Amino acid sequence: MNVFVSIRRSAQLCLFAAITAVALPAAAQEIPQPQPQTIIPAAPQLAASSWILMDANSGRILAEHNSDERLAPASLTKLMTAYLVERELDRDTIKLEDLVNISETAWRTGGSKMFIEVGNQVRVDDLLHGIIIVSGNDASVAMAEHLAGGEAPFADLMNQHAARLGMENTHFENATGLPGENHYSTARDMALLSRHIINDYPEHYAIYSQRHFSYGGIDQPNRNRLLWRDPSVDGLKTGWTDAAGYCLVSSAERDGMRLISVVMGTNSEEARAQETQKLLSYGFRFYETMKLYERGAVLATPRVWGGDINELRVGVNEEVSMTLPRNRNQELRARLNLNSDLQAPIAVGDDVGTLEVYLGEEMVGDRQLVALENVEEGGLFKRLFDQIQRFFSGLIANFTD
Repeated sequence: MNVFVSIRRSAQLCLFAAITAVALPAAAQEIPQPQPQTIIPAAPQLAASSWILMDANSGRILAEHNSDERLAPASLTKLMTAYLVERELDRDTIKLEDLVNISETAWRTGGSKMFIEVGNQVRVDDLLHGIIIVSGNDASVAMAEHLAGGEAPFADLMNQHAARLGMENTHFENATGLPGENHYSTARDMALLSRHIINDYPEHYAIYSQRHFSYGGIDQPNRNRLLWRDPSVDGLKTGWTDAAGYCLVSSAERDGMRLISVVMGTNSEEARAQETQKLLSYGFRFYETMKLYERGAVLATPRVWGGDINELRVGVNEEVSMTLPRNRNQELRARLNLNSDLQAPIAVGDDVGTLEVYLGEEMVGDRQLVALENVEEGGLFKRLFDQIQRFFSGLIANFTD
């Protein structure tokens, strides 16, 4: 069963409702005036090996180049290291106040450092800040040892979670991003990971915007230059090795729209900042993110056969947002593809169809439709009555077809 849903913009927020569209009598119909469409230019070309621009809410890709090419990720690796620390904090298996023993292995790790000392105990909170803000290799190894007993088993965890998150072209050999023969990722995978960092554990995300971190009397700056240049930028991570070049994963939010950019393989710190700024400016200039439906919004009430109630409230179990070219929201429409012949019993969350969102004739997104309430089986008389009614309804439907 297909049901078309009109979508209209509310006066306050980008909330969308209007479950039915009412046809006007022929004499009262108006011919719509042609609407000027936003002209979207080609995405900017960057001086980088690979890049991608993603909307953090909808997941839509706005621009990309070589986004699935496997490249050395350098310290962008630490996004996964930090993500796993944040995950364990969320699961309450560790706490920010927990003390971590610093091994000689962690202390001796080369590259960028937080400057922790062997034999000391350092709080998880400090190590997490050291990983994210100053890209501490020593802090990354210390947390890997604390969570998994060593860097090799921690890398195995990283790869398992990369697979869970859909990072199809990523493989980690360590927690730091130091060069490894089989250590690689892609711009797309780093954008996916960043989206999860932002959306899954927002209570920790503020760390990524901090410009400085001090530990042991040593103050170090965040290497993401855009944190100083663009007030809308609030993360995420830089990376550099000879093999990787200069890399930057950034996120920015303007007027309720959040974008994630990944730029890999530029030739300088300044270049990665400038190329990232080009991507973000393009996205914010020509696109907008619109919230269509809130989680739990009732979109239809189809007939249910054999239940203790006759109609089922159907909707979405997550917020529905779409990223669109600016000034084209008036072209939005939605179609509900409901499963035919719904029968009790039905439980909350059961799949009952799909929601498709169209911009003109182009489908720009779809979501699962679910039952928003339980429907128990009706009594014997109710079930028998529904069987008779359902039989004649089928006959009428076949006759009209």
